[in-house]
Amino acid sequence: LALYAAAKTDRKRLSGIPFARIRNGASPRRYLVIHGDATTARETLLEHMKSAQGTAFLVESRTRTVKPHLLEIDPNRMFSSAGAALSLERLNASASPAAIQRETRWLDARRHQLLEALLPPPGGLLIALHNNARGYSIQTEAPISNRVHIPAPSTPHDFFLATSESDFNLIARGPYNAVLQSDARGPDDGSLSRLCASRRIRYVNLECALGNRAAQSEMLQWLDRLLP
Repeated sequence: LALYAAAKTDRKRLSGIPFARIRNGASPRRYLVIHGDATTARETLLEHMKSAQGTAFLVESRTRTVKPHLLEIDPNRMFSSAGAALSLERLNASASPAAIQRETRWLDARRHQLLEALLPPPGGLLIALHNNARGYSIQTEAPISNRVHIPAPSTPHDFFLATSESDFNLIARGPYNAVLQSDARGPDDGSLSRLCASRRIRYVNLECALGNRAAQSEMLQWLDRLLP
């Protein structure tokens, strides 16, 4: 993982998961790449942090799942006990119910480490970068969203997901697809966006097709300039 001398860099283990942390200046803005296979998002954020102010966390993994303790889990399903249990069951078919329960309790006792590091201070903004391939698009999120803005229907894999209505209103003036999810709808999947919506935390997910680095870089720079 290439880090840059212009920023302060170190490594943190949060809830059993290793992250690289890049700190640039005193801005409270947070950035995140939580999936190791989101290689385009990783490259985009590393380049962005050469000049951006704030703190970035990048999972130190090359796979989508992680093993914080004894079992595999999707790290973006760890932000609630119910979501963690579902992910553990799906990814560890041979694990007994007792083993799933033990792992869930282990994560419950350490979730605060992730939250304290990743969540911005009151009024601050967290920008998460994700990549998708085949199947997942803005059309997946539209049915469970409060509002939808699709000015670019030909690029459904590239879009923003915001939890703050004021942030969405600004984004929706622009040329990029976006959804607002200010209410936590449907089953609890343990995702960070759902947690931020429930806690009224400003969160924007920048979703782009895997390999489309030009679009993800352009959208990230645009978003950073746009939002206070």
